Amino acid sequence: MLREDNPPAPVLHLRSGEDATEPVDVQFRSSFRIGRAKDCGVCIENRYVSRNHVEVAYESGQWWVCDLDSSNGVFVAGEKVQKIAVDGELTFTLGIAGPVVHLEVEPPAAAQSAGENTMVARYVERYFGKAAEGSIAGEHTMYVRRAIEQVQKKQRSSYLQVILVLGALIATAGGYAWYEFRQLQSQKTSAQALFYTMKSLDLDIANLERLVVDSNSAVAAEEIRKYRNRRNELERSYDQFLANLHVYDPKMTAKERLVLRVARIFGESELAMPRDFAGEVNLYIKKWQSSDRLSKAIQRARANGYTATIADDLLAQGLPPQFFYLALQESDFDPYTSGPVTRKGIAKGMWQFIPETAVKYGLHLGPLVDLRRPDPGDDRHHYEKATKAAAKYLKELYSTDAQASGFLVMACYNWGEDNVLPIVRGMPANPRERNFWKLLAGHRDRIPQETYDYVFYIVSAAVIGEDPRLFGFNFDNPLGHLESK
Repeated sequence: MLREDNPPAPVLHLRSGEDATEPVDVQFRSSFRIGRAKDCGVCIENRYVSRNHVEVAYESGQWWVCDLDSSNGVFVAGEKVQKIAVDGELTFTLGIAGPVVHLEVEPPAAAQSAGENTMVARYVERYFGKAAEGSIAGEHTMYVRRAIEQVQKKQRSSYLQVILVLGALIATAGGYAWYEFRQLQSQKTSAQALFYTMKSLDLDIANLERLVVDSNSAVAAEEIRKYRNRRNELERSYDQFLANLHVYDPKMTAKERLVLRVARIFGESELAMPRDFAGEVNLYIKKWQSSDRLSKAIQRARANGYTATIADDLLAQGLPPQFFYLALQESDFDPYTSGPVTRKGIAKGMWQFIPETAVKYGLHLGPLVDLRRPDPGDDRHHYEKATKAAAKYLKELYSTDAQASGFLVMACYNWGEDNVLPIVRGMPANPRERNFWKLLAGHRDRIPQETYDYVFYIVSAAVIGEDPRLFGFNFDNPLGHLESK
């Protein structure tokens, strides 16, 4: 139980609902409870909410949220918490997929006043300051200045009244702009929290699927279906946040939109994307455009029926079918290729399995395992068997150490688990802190250039694949057949 013997608390604003974006703003200055019970300060009728779910109280100069031993728990960015401070603002869910609650501490009056005064000063300078020599004012500014000139011809008392009215309007405009900015930041924080809750649910689904894959249990299948429906509800809420935030701005080019779309497909949040990511992807798109490698590889995949087989096996594992482009980067869809001799043996086949990993995922090695030659007795050269094994391997990475980050899966696949996973496991085990953006930010100097190139070649190929003709290629989306399913 949180104590209430504290000095006067700053105002705490609360919004709640399915996505915490409703305009209702409830304010508190003392402790209160959130739950289904009618006597709670905030009553939320929802099956995920306990009668007395959490207590929010001011203690030691800080607002705190404390779980009251609820049935479904309290989650912040997908992580279950017992007690957490409201550091300026906080978004949490009641249960892993329950209602979203957003709390925001109102800044001290002095800070608000300072911010408003700064904004007012800027407007005063614009409309009442002396214009620089040779400068050209906008039409709106000219109209305001002309109005002021006419007012100056009248009595001084009238002049002062108009100035006061204009000042009040400007102050109001400044305050409204600050309010809009805070609302935007709040929605962005809520959207990111919702995204990583969604990714945590992806992990739960993936692990549940791994456990029941061979059981053919109708009960388990129904449970997975419920999880997926819940996940889809979260995604619709997240999409609404993106729309409100204008992430996919109408002024954005079609190519820029595709970069965001592919990042999302592979499990990375558009809202957390590094500024230079899109530019980096474009550099690798130009590399694809400078040769015929991509066109020839896609032609080979289509001619031999690889496209549908690979996409279906990936979807069967609950993975993005765009991992299709990983096979392209590995072998150009050549099932008979062999890699160089390494200390782990020779990688073979379309998915370039080394002997150890091939055996682990059920592939039989042939008698020519130590030779760089096609081997009819080696399952790695049989693309149907190798593709099923690759899908299982990718799913294993995706649902465990990679924390549902497709980009981390790619890095692991290329550099090898022994190299990547010690770094990855040193990162917090949740999708918010363990993702490709965080890997680049904290460990770029340790990532081989080959692995860096590998990830960006796959991502850029996937971007091109969404609309090849937009990028100057003379073929259609190789995964386009999936849109009709």
